[in-house]
Amino acid sequence: MEYIDNMPLMDLMRSEKMTFVQLIIPAESAHRAITYLGQLGLLQFRDLNAEKSPFQRTFVNQVKRCVEMARKLRYFKDQIHKAGLLLPPLPASQPDTELEEIEIQLAEHEHELIEMNANSEKLRQSYNELLEFKMVLQKASGFLVSSSSHTTDREIELDENVYSNDNHGDTASLLEQEMHSELSNQSGVRFISGIICKSKVLQFERMLFRATRGNMLFNQAVADDEILDPSSNEMVEKIVFVVFFSGEQARTKILKICEAFSANCYPVPEDTTKRRQITQEVLSRLSELETTLDAGLRHRDKALTSIGYHLTKWINMVKTQKAVYDTLNMLNFDVTKKCLVGEGWCPIFAKTKIQEALQRATFDSSSQVGIIFHVMDAVESPPTYFRTNRFTNAFQEIVDAYGVAKYQEANPAVYTIVTFPFLFAVMFGDWGHGICLLLGALVLIARESKLCSQKLGSFMEMLFGGRYVLLLMSIFSIYCGLIYNEFFSVPFHIFGDSAYKCRDATCSDAQTVGLIKYKDPYPFGVDPSWRGSRSELPFLNSLKMKMSILLGVAQMNLGIILSYFNARFFSSSLDIKYQFIPQIIFLNSLFGYLSLLVVVKWCTGSQADLYHVMIYMFLSPFEALGENRLFWGQSVLQVILLLLALIAVPWMLFPKPFILKRLHMERFQGRTYGILGTSEMGSDDQPDSARERAEEFNFSEVFVHQMIHSIEFVLGAVSNTASYLRLWALSLAHSELSTVFYEKVLLLAWGYENIIIRLVGLAVFAFATACILLMMETLSAFLHALRLHWVEFQNKFYHGDGYKFMPFSFALLADDED
Repeated sequence: MEYIDNMPLMDLMRSEKMTFVQLIIPAESAHRAITYLGQLGLLQFRDLNAEKSPFQRTFVNQVKRCVEMARKLRYFKDQIHKAGLLLPPLPASQPDTELEEIEIQLAEHEHELIEMNANSEKLRQSYNELLEFKMVLQKASGFLVSSSSHTTDREIELDENVYSNDNHGDTASLLEQEMHSELSNQSGVRFISGIICKSKVLQFERMLFRATRGNMLFNQAVADDEILDPSSNEMVEKIVFVVFFSGEQARTKILKICEAFSANCYPVPEDTTKRRQITQEVLSRLSELETTLDAGLRHRDKALTSIGYHLTKWINMVKTQKAVYDTLNMLNFDVTKKCLVGEGWCPIFAKTKIQEALQRATFDSSSQVGIIFHVMDAVESPPTYFRTNRFTNAFQEIVDAYGVAKYQEANPAVYTIVTFPFLFAVMFGDWGHGICLLLGALVLIARESKLCSQKLGSFMEMLFGGRYVLLLMSIFSIYCGLIYNEFFSVPFHIFGDSAYKCRDATCSDAQTVGLIKYKDPYPFGVDPSWRGSRSELPFLNSLKMKMSILLGVAQMNLGIILSYFNARFFSSSLDIKYQFIPQIIFLNSLFGYLSLLVVVKWCTGSQADLYHVMIYMFLSPFEALGENRLFWGQSVLQVILLLLALIAVPWMLFPKPFILKRLHMERFQGRTYGILGTSEMGSDDQPDSARERAEEFNFSEVFVHQMIHSIEFVLGAVSNTASYLRLWALSLAHSELSTVFYEKVLLLAWGYENIIIRLVGLAVFAFATACILLMMETLSAFLHALRLHWVEFQNKFYHGDGYKFMPFSFALLADDED
């Protein structure tokens, strides 16, 4: 025991020792002190104003200012992004700027940008209108000229029809009215010209036809240029239209429909000279507006570039200042309103660093009063803090996803670093597939510095975060693949020749029949001659199934042993005597004995039926084993182990609740007479001793909890051992899938002489290997290994009901995208 107590402490085995501290900070040095603590990042503040709303806190105005500045900075960032400019890298050194100066500069820049954008939007709107007017003039001129030529050709026919028929106004077609409008104004044919988005033109024409009951002529032409939409900042294709109609009522309807479909109407004179004159004026104004717009864009880009040079620094400064004021809002003023009082948790090793930072803050703020830093006692449990690096962080996150360790509780991540990738490899064992995973992991690790600074997608970010987990999983997969002797399901004679050879010269198929063992076993892993033989599946099933049981029992024993170290660390002798000892006895009396039988059978080459041995150990414990006996004294040992397993169940169930009740009664012995309270005395006014006595020991609740825990362990010992058979099942599934793809796809395609069939077969094999075996099977094995650690391993000792140490640190500030 002394050797165990003197073992060196591990950084990951137990969380860092924490201490509860109180800070009394003069008001003049509070801001600088909190800033220095944020740069240090080793102190977690406790909110002393939790009952107050955010608007009732002391520094709410400063927080509002920071929020407003953050909004302006996001506006600048969006404007830079829309302009297509790149943010310049942060200069190595920039002069420090006060927050008030930044606030003034941001207000000036925002006002300038808003004014420039408003002017640019007006100019862009005028430019778009003139551009549309130009295209309408060009296209509508073609329609009007075409109408004039048709009028000349049919002038005589129209004259005869008009003057010979008195009811011409009722029977003439709209086309005839349009063509005669050049000769006479009596018909009243008019037109409306404009421009509309191409996506709306079909519905627009249909609506015009229905509104005018077909008494209109709709001409359209595609606009020569696309027009920039200011709202979406995208180029939009438009259609120029000219609608010929008759009557004031039809004109009103058409204009309303144009307004409903956001079609812009422009007046086009019928006179060719006027159209030409207006076109020249429009072109002249367009040229002027283009020059003005270009000058405005250059001026705005110059202003945005100037802002972008300081933007990153401003964002970081505003973010840190907001965090400082949010932290200051967690502190309380003392009675004199001259000092701020704060409380929090920090690791013991960080006390010296925190004190140095506070002394530096006092000196830099020229305060006459120093900051008081002293340790206090705390009622609540401290937070959990593990110091991790790039390699161990991913494994710690796997454990924390189940639950954060209780303070100073044994950390499963220490063992997960080895056991997790190993159990994954047992299910995924193929050294060809392992090499593929290894190459992917090495690529991620080689580009680590580059990928750290990039914003990755959710899947890629998860994959990059687990790059070292992937590295170990691939290495262990190569190791297990060498044991299984599988390279994309193909066996290789890597470690020498097979231990089997053909029985005689007439042996025609050495892969399936007539093999005999002629020398020592294959030196490492499975003999390649098993592949393709009739005994391959029974042999590998037996091997992997028994190996799964051995690995499962070993890991569950490790979990129970860790519960002993937890109980010893927390000085809980009850848990050692009435939890650890009966649990280790029960598990090993049954499944430890099964593991022993598996090892003995492998070593002796016995043909005993282990199913029969384990079943009749319960049904007929005194019956002779006969041919199933593996060693001398096995029958007596089975009876002893069965009795120990039966004794272990009440050992776990009954003593602990009764001992806890006795300890509770001894603790309150002599305190049974409390202060006699009056009827006006409430529960809050009672002294502590009276309140403690009021909290009676609930024996039934403790007993039920212990009974549930005992039943859960007894049943879990069976179900958890069976759960480890997933190692066998997934390993078999992976091997068989790999064999199917190799034999039924690659070899089948290679049997043809056609090069195209071979290439297609190779492509299908590569796709199936990459998508099914390297992606789906990897994910499946990962999830099953995760379950084995969370449920079968960690439930033996790990409570996971702690909370993580979250220090106030500028380095941990997340990007605020809201």
